[in-house]
Amino acid sequence: MIADPAAGTAGFLLSAHAYIISAFGQLLDPDQKSHLRLDALRGTELVHGVARLAAMNLLLHGVGPLTGEEGDSPITRGDSLAARGGVRYDVVLANPPFGKKSSVLVVNEEGEQEREALQIVRDDFIATTSNKQLNFVQHVKNILKINGRAAVVVPDNVLFEGGAGETIRRDLLKTCDVHTLLRLPTGIFYAQGVKANVLFFDPRVGGDTPWTRKLWIYDLRTNKHFTLKTKQLARADLDEFVACFNTANREDRAESWSVANPHGRWRMYTYDQLVARDKANLDIFWLRDESLDDAASLEAPDLIAADIIEDLQTALDEISLIYADLADKS
Repeated sequence: MIADPAAGTAGFLLSAHAYIISAFGQLLDPDQKSHLRLDALRGTELVHGVARLAAMNLLLHGVGPLTGEEGDSPITRGDSLAARGGVRYDVVLANPPFGKKSSVLVVNEEGEQEREALQIVRDDFIATTSNKQLNFVQHVKNILKINGRAAVVVPDNVLFEGGAGETIRRDLLKTCDVHTLLRLPTGIFYAQGVKANVLFFDPRVGGDTPWTRKLWIYDLRTNKHFTLKTKQLARADLDEFVACFNTANREDRAESWSVANPHGRWRMYTYDQLVARDKANLDIFWLRDESLDDAASLEAPDLIAADIIEDLQTALDEISLIYADLADKS
């Protein structure tokens, strides 16, 4: 069973379905085909209209019960973070919504409106925080079967934020095999200027020994420039990462980085190295940023302009959020 607790219009679920059909479609018996259509894929989406679009999108691709047929919709409309998860899944693929810390508008004792942080309190969470992305990481871990697999898109703050962030990272490194981190260029999953990553981890049975032995990091960000129109990220840009990932045998991975090859984008860090870092910071990079060199002035003008637009848009978004908070308090 495959789940996406932040399903959106069901893009990840559709990709998973397409892969299964492509790789195993001819091998499935009638019962397995029925399971794939009715039970194997599950998503949760908060926004009512988007949830309807997701269900329709899946139905158009042959997933979900037909009119008059018994069976639940593969998409549930609701808040994934609102309550402890029930069903556990073999695979979770998720791109949780990016945004500022959750907040709610309340009326204080003086009768004035003010915005307060909305913290998610669940007895199955290791830490209480108002950071939505950190809460989704905890939720994903808790809805996975032991030895299940997760790939979650997270912004950089999940990798370095202190407090609850550190607590969650240290727990994740101990209780799961956090084996791979893909550092993505800006503007791929989130708004322009926002840096994202894909974190891969597998829950394990509890024990005294940490389950993360090695974290392998692939840097597809440093000295990489992509835009949404003129230079889009293509499948071929991921070929080296896929080869390095080595799905068939992760124990047989080999670094492309070395002292002799400092430009290698694939590097391994041991558990001891990770937990020794300040706040167990996983925002790790080692490649020299060529934009810091004088040669940066030789970059193509469209790339320079794109970077400026991304920085300005990020700054405007931050100012808009501050203005909204001030307006709520006035």
